[in-house]
Amino acid sequence: MSARAELDLGVYLVTDPVLCGDRGVAAVVAEAVAGGVGVVQLRDKHASDAEIVEQLAELADVIDGRATLLVNDRLEAAVEARRRGIRVDGVHLGQGDPAVERARGLLGADAVVGLTANTAAHLAALARLPRGIVDYLGVGAIRPTTTKADHPPAVGIAGFARFAAHAELPCVAIGGIRVTDVAALRDTGAAGVAVVSAICAAADPRAAAAEFVRAFAGRGATTPVGRGATKERIETTSPGLDTAPGRHDPREGGIPRVLSIAGSDPSGGAGIQADLKSISAVGGYGMAAITALTAQNTRGVRDVHVPPAAFLTAQLDALADDLAIDAVKLGMLANADVIRAVGDWLRRTRPPVVVLDPVMVSTSGHRLLDADAEQALRELLPLADLVTPNLAELAVLAGESPATDWAGVVAQAETVSAGFGVRVLAKGGHLGGDTAPDALVDAASATIVEFGGDRIATTSTHGTGCSLSSAIATLRVSRGDWEPAVAQARRWLRESIRHGGDLAVGGGHGPVHHFAGLWSRGGLVTAPTPAEVEAEWWAAIADVRAAIDGLPFIRALADGSLAAEPFRRYIEQDALYLRDYARVLAEAARLAPDSAAQGFWADSAHGCIVGELELHELRLAEASASPAGSAPSGSSPRHPDATTTAYLDHLLAAGARGEYAVLVAAVLPCFWLYTDLGERLAEGAFGEFARDPGHPYASWLATYADPAFAIATRRAIEIVTEAAAAASADVRERMLRAFRRSAEHELAFFGAPLGAQVPAGGAPNAARTVEGAMTA
Repeated sequence: MSARAELDLGVYLVTDPVLCGDRGVAAVVAEAVAGGVGVVQLRDKHASDAEIVEQLAELADVIDGRATLLVNDRLEAAVEARRRGIRVDGVHLGQGDPAVERARGLLGADAVVGLTANTAAHLAALARLPRGIVDYLGVGAIRPTTTKADHPPAVGIAGFARFAAHAELPCVAIGGIRVTDVAALRDTGAAGVAVVSAICAAADPRAAAAEFVRAFAGRGATTPVGRGATKERIETTSPGLDTAPGRHDPREGGIPRVLSIAGSDPSGGAGIQADLKSISAVGGYGMAAITALTAQNTRGVRDVHVPPAAFLTAQLDALADDLAIDAVKLGMLANADVIRAVGDWLRRTRPPVVVLDPVMVSTSGHRLLDADAEQALRELLPLADLVTPNLAELAVLAGESPATDWAGVVAQAETVSAGFGVRVLAKGGHLGGDTAPDALVDAASATIVEFGGDRIATTSTHGTGCSLSSAIATLRVSRGDWEPAVAQARRWLRESIRHGGDLAVGGGHGPVHHFAGLWSRGGLVTAPTPAEVEAEWWAAIADVRAAIDGLPFIRALADGSLAAEPFRRYIEQDALYLRDYARVLAEAARLAPDSAAQGFWADSAHGCIVGELELHELRLAEASASPAGSAPSGSSPRHPDATTTAYLDHLLAAGARGEYAVLVAAVLPCFWLYTDLGERLAEGAFGEFARDPGHPYASWLATYADPAFAIATRRAIEIVTEAAAAASADVRERMLRAFRRSAEHELAFFGAPLGAQVPAGGAPNAARTVEGAMTA
């Protein structure tokens, strides 16, 4: 089959020798291909053509036909490599590189030819070419990136969508792409995403590649089958479980949906209860089909009831008929009928991932299955991807006596893996000594990955096997490969074991604390919605707002009795304030986490300078020119007074700390309090004269109620409250403190022109002389 026919653009790696570092490009490419990338483009601007040919030879060797290999720009090197018999599938050319028609002529009809394009002129030129010259377009940059200094201006996801809508060829997005961008790009019609630094610079290129593959998998993606396995394309035809025969391909994208088929433990420490907790704790959605009901506690099992196998089949069919299942964990299967019913269901439905924790031998050494059931379980093993036996169960499966040292455990795991064609997690927890190692053994790829760890001194070990196997099944879906899934599951379980004693459950071997990490790091307080934040924060400054309403300056401004001189001082200080406030808003734009917020704060900063500040300067000139508003002889030059300086110091300090959420909370009162005051003045809340066109400050009052400013304020409130709702509890508390402090500075600012005192009961945290008093 030709390279063009095999082309899978979904996740497309562009190499960078600097980002690959000491590992080398070939090593990173090998891991990325194992993670599922479909195209590898060799890009090395500083290598000679001869060096490029040597690199292509090395990459062709490690890729071994599992991905399409292209070279960037170097047409002559590609031609020479193919002449030498090196499998190079084609080239990707820029607008300034050799003509694509020449490339097609030199490389032939079976080669892949890609072209960079990002303007209407490029599309027009492309339309003039004969059909079949170019196979796909590389479009970007999506975001600014340092890996290609001469890239054109970033087009963003929206710009890519517009371009792709007018292109007749498949479009691959490139340039600064994050994994969080992939779904949106896929939904715009992207045929693939080209990634550089997110894979080349990753500590684990395989896991990084797999993460991008999962993100793109919604259109039927190429995903890794296992260590060293070749790839095939899986087309998703229904939301159910059907995949190509023999495939175990996690249905990726979103939260892993994991089914536990196991027994029930009413004490909550093992069985489906432990499985469901484990699945949730590591980020999955748990489902359960019950194979057996037990009467047990932390001291032991008293009785077991096994429902008919037909009823288990009915449970499983009900689930499969309606729910997508990404992974299955198998636990207690009490007899041969149950085991065969599960095997029949697995063969019919082909779940993407199957992890078997064989419940065959108790911790005291008693065989739990009769000979018929043990044989049925052996027949079930080849249907699993991973089996996680304890020490005694491993020995039974290997047909040997239990191993007495770690080397013997690993050897038995190799025997089981080779004999049943399944990966084995060998566990050393039941061996003596100060360590508790595990090993992931895969005879098919001749690999053994060992995981170390000190033994944890505890009696909270009830359900550890159930918990570990279900966590691995879940994490295999989200992490994309077995090694990172096992590593993360072990890390989580060891933390849960360490904190098991905190639960103080039962008088025997207690359960592990499945949610210890989540409770300590995530907390138990439900995060508020943005609307709840808005209501709570507004209520939190009710005293400050009431104090503002009672200020002599506000009352005199409303009834028209305010003298010209304090008004002139007020707009003079406001103008001085706005200069630095614009700088603070610009810093908020710099720190903003997304383009929408960045644009809003930048526009607001610009508006301070070219809109509000110019208006202030005009009004100030008018006030100073009038006889009543003339500055006193010998008056000081225009400098921020103590109140203005204190407010600006607070805002500038918030910006200097570089914590975006706290900074935008600090700037919000200047929007919110002014809009609220302006709207109520315009509504006559401070007296009808404030609405009279003959009011001496009518034009100024009108600016307070400007509809455009009200719209901007609403957007500011939305941005800040959304940030607060998404923040951790401690960050949200710092945001509220900054918000409250700014509100108090607003109170002082309004009071300063008339030297007002803050009412003692109105704003407790601001109860001090207003003018010049707030120096924090």
